[in-house]
Amino acid sequence: MLDARQLEALAAVVDHGGFGPAAKALSITLSAVSLRIRSLEETLGQRLLVRGKHVHATPAGQALLTHVRQVQLMEADLMADLPGSGGGVGGGSGRRKPAPMQSMAVAVNADSLATWFLSGVMPVMQKHRTVLDIVVDDQDHTHDALKSGEVSGCVTTLAEPMRGCLSEPLGIMRYRCVAAPEQVAQWKGPRSAEVTPHRLLAHPAIIFNRKDALQDAFLLQHFGLRGARYPRHFVPATEAFEAAIELGLGWGMVSDLQLAARAHRPPLAEVLPGRTVDVALYWQHWSREPPTAQRLTRAVKDAARQQLLPAVCP
Repeated sequence: MLDARQLEALAAVVDHGGFGPAAKALSITLSAVSLRIRSLEETLGQRLLVRGKHVHATPAGQALLTHVRQVQLMEADLMADLPGSGGGVGGGSGRRKPAPMQSMAVAVNADSLATWFLSGVMPVMQKHRTVLDIVVDDQDHTHDALKSGEVSGCVTTLAEPMRGCLSEPLGIMRYRCVAAPEQVAQWKGPRSAEVTPHRLLAHPAIIFNRKDALQDAFLLQHFGLRGARYPRHFVPATEAFEAAIELGLGWGMVSDLQLAARAHRPPLAEVLPGRTVDVALYWQHWSREPPTAQRLTRAVKDAARQQLLPAVCP
């Protein structure tokens, strides 16, 4: 039988990034945290944490963290249903206590977060008094947070389900290469019907962050260009990213959902009309979910079905 206090210490060290912050969060001494982790590692006969400047879990530690997150959610669901413990009648007043709010950690890419995700899950979050702890990452990397046990679900481009998880298709986010209209007109020149790759790559791309590969996917898909070199602005904030394109700083990849929401903002023009990049998104989550996680999974799938393009069947 695993010791609950030791597992709690493991989760705290990973969540807070070190033994000292974990001790503070748990209101115990640093030596007590170290002892609990060491005892857990001795019981299991393997290292669970990689010590150093940035403490992180080993593969065995990641597996335990996933177990801890599941147990925490199941306990919260149970407590909400117990009479007198949030979901039941409190004291002798006959009045029902409000259910304690439950927290769920998920990983979502910035474009989904800015368009369909939050509005889609908000009703179920409010109805069941659930708060979200959202990890934002590129859609090609959000599954790392699920693999590490940091979150219970993620919006990802990874179709193959990870161990202990299910991967469910959500739909397609379609992206277009856009720029400020005056920039597009200038890049075409007086004698050209469209912007050539040479002219496009002479100007900076606006890129969300160094993990963002959409512009490279666009160049490879439509021009066969792999590893092209071109100037880049990195703007890791959704509104600022679009503002940089509006201001004429360069070209960038923007989803149809974001373009449709720009009614009251300066227009953006498609650099090469019709040449799109489709990104297939999936919801990866634990195969054995407690009720709170099940509700979130249903909400995510329903929201995606309403907002995204249908997934293409192989």
